[in-house]
Amino acid sequence: MLFYWFWLFLLYSFGGYVLEKLYAAVRRSPHQVRKCFLLLPLCPVYGLAMLAVLHLPPDMTGTFWRLALYGGLTATAVEYVVHLLYERLLGVLFWDYSATKMDLNRRVCVPFAVVWGPLTAFALRQVQPLLHPIALHAPAGAGLALLLVLTADSFFTVRLLRRTHN
Repeated sequence: MLFYWFWLFLLYSFGGYVLEKLYAAVRRSPHQVRKCFLLLPLCPVYGLAMLAVLHLPPDMTGTFWRLALYGGLTATAVEYVVHLLYERLLGVLFWDYSATKMDLNRRVCVPFAVVWGPLTAFALRQVQPLLHPIALHAPAGAGLALLLVLTADSFFTVRLLRRTHN
């Protein structure tokens, strides 16, 4: 069951990476640089947020809008904590909402928090049923191999970020 959650983390982290790239392309952002690992196309904040949302108690996820409310709050809380840890442990800011109205310590802001709600509800209702069988039946050997690759990539990424802060 451990690899089940690991696969979900990877799949949602990859989905977050794709979402970030699409958002940057739509906005025609000149800042389309990587905001994650050196090699792997993963944004761990998305994977961690969705794992947290998947662990919400059933009374918080009954209806779409109830799930949107609590899912959005949960994802925003994870985003805040991950940003804080990146800043404190690695000395980097992967995102900065200070130019956005109603931000909290540059780490989260109301406009994106509002978006995370329906996005998490949609993901849990529409995407999770598709990912569940993939994560459930993924070979353990492939999971172990990816865990080793992720560990190596994380090691080199952390080392580089602690040296360059970029």
